[in-house]
This record gives sequence, C-alpha cells and structure tokens, in this order.
Amino acid sequence: MDLDTVKERAGPRQFSPDDDMPREYREAATRMIQFHANSEIMGAYLERPFIREAPSLDRKLAYSAKTQDELGHGQLLYRAAESLGIKTREQMLDELANGDGKFLNCFHYPMESWVETPMIAFFVDGAAMRRQATLKRTSWEPYAHAMDKVVFEEGFHIKHGESILKELATGSKKEQEMVQDAFELWWPRIIQFFGPTDDDSTHHDFSAEVGLKQMTNDELRQSFLNQYLPKAEKYGLEIPDTPTIEQDEDGNYRVAEDELDWEEFFQIAKNEYDPGRGQIDSRKRAHDAVEWVRDTLDEYETTSGHAPQAAD
Repeated sequence: MDLDTVKERAGPRQFSPDDDMPREYREAATRMIQFHANSEIMGAYLERPFIREAPSLDRKLAYSAKTQDELGHGQLLYRAAESLGIKTREQMLDELANGDGKFLNCFHYPMESWVETPMIAFFVDGAAMRRQATLKRTSWEPYAHAMDKVVFEEGFHIKHGESILKELATGSKKEQEMVQDAFELWWPRIIQFFGPTDDDSTHHDFSAEVGLKQMTNDELRQSFLNQYLPKAEKYGLEIPDTPTIEQDEDGNYRVAEDELDWEEFFQIAKNEYDPGRGQIDSRKRAHDAVEWVRDTLDEYETTSGHAPQAAD
C-alpha cells in the first residue's frame, strides 16, 4: 500500500498487521506507541515508592493495583508497537533501560512526598485520558484495541487520584498548604503534558494525515484546561499566576504558552537535561537485576527447541 492510499483510507481502526503498510507509516506508529508504552512504564516507576508511603492499608492496596495496571498497559502497548514489524518488544525495553527511549517529560521529575501523588494520579492521568480517549479511534487497530482496556482502567485511576486530592484538600491546614505547594510545583509540568505547541510539533501533521492522531496538542491542552481548572478550584487549589490563563468569550480557557519553560522541555525531550535521571537509572538497575532470568529463558528455548510454557 502506498502512502497516498493510506491517507485516503485513514480512519478509526482502519489498518491491521494483515495490511502491507508503507515504512513511513510503520515507523511513525512505532515511535508514537513506543513513546506511550515507555511513559506507562516510567510513570509506574515514579509512583511505585509511594505504595509504602500510603497512609492506610486501603490506599496501599489501591496504589499497588494502580502501579500494576500501568506496567500492564506498557506491556500491551509494546505488543501493539511490535505488531508493526519495526522493533521487537525486547529492543524497546532495552532502549528504555539504556536511556535511549523517550517518555513523557512529567515522568522525568522526581516525586518527594505523598501529597504530590494526586498531581500524577488525578491531573496527569486526567490529561492522559483526554488524549487516550481519542486514541480508541486511531488508525492502527492493535493500538486502538489496547486503548479499550487502558482507558477503562485509567478511569479508575483518576477517581482514586481525585479521592486522594479530596482527602488532602479537606484535611488539616498543613495538609492543605502542602497540597497547594505541590500543585504550584507541578502545574507547569501538567500543562506541558500534551507536548509542544502546534507550531513546534514535529510529528503531528503526518500522524493526523494517516489517522494515528485525532486532535492537535493545543486542542487537547484546551480541552483539559476546560475540564480540570474548575475541578482544581473545587478542591480549593489556587491557580498559579504563571503561566497566565484567561477565559475567552466562548468560555474556553487559554494559556499563555510562551510563559512556560519550553527550553527545559526540549532539553528533557532530547535527554540533554534530565532532572529525574534517577528514574532512568532505577529502571536500568531493575532491568539488569533480572537479566539472569532472561538469559536462562533464552538458553532453555535454544537448547529445548521451544519456548517455556506458562503454568496452568
């Protein structure tokens, strides 16, 4: 199939591994899905330490389940990317462990305390839902199928994050002050979740033409602001003065994107500046620690002539 035909046929769940897709499409889809998968994995690594920090058994159980969900989402997405025939799952995991795999900028930053957890579990996951809901209509069918499960589970994550935020926002004066401080720290990073402005987006136009993406970065950012600014105010959070956010005559919130630190954003995206380098290092240590398991399984497969079977 040539590229012009792909653009003509582009639509929700239009293409599958049975289709002979041009390399340009397969490379673009692989890059997009691998980035998404990496972000799910690294988000889980960011949140994992707070299973122990959770203030109650119920919170520990819920946060543990959330972390497991995120890791499972990553594995689903690696398989969807693998179906494009450009990279194997193992290659993508190796790239992530070695620091070559790209992932969402907000997951590069460290989280220091429990009061920061709703910044990810409510606001970042809420931003993710704005994008992921549209990806149920992406043109690569395995990706769309994976998103059916991901979106369903992310809905529970957001509710859990909102529950944590409500508990903190209605707690002691100190808790309210701490969650406000966390919100002010994370707010610019949350707004940058959707990536660069449309003028500076490198891959959007092609991805939209072939049906991989449904909305622009700016459209997604505005949709998120319209929904989540009122929610932040509902829980008593004061919106920081910078970046400036104004409401237009149609009721849509507009952010002064030039007031955001896009230089740092692009440095992080290129791995030139990584405030959360410990995140990648932690992932690499975990990857290396179980290398002996992978080697043992590979050796078994080679010597026995078949892959190991899972227990019933």
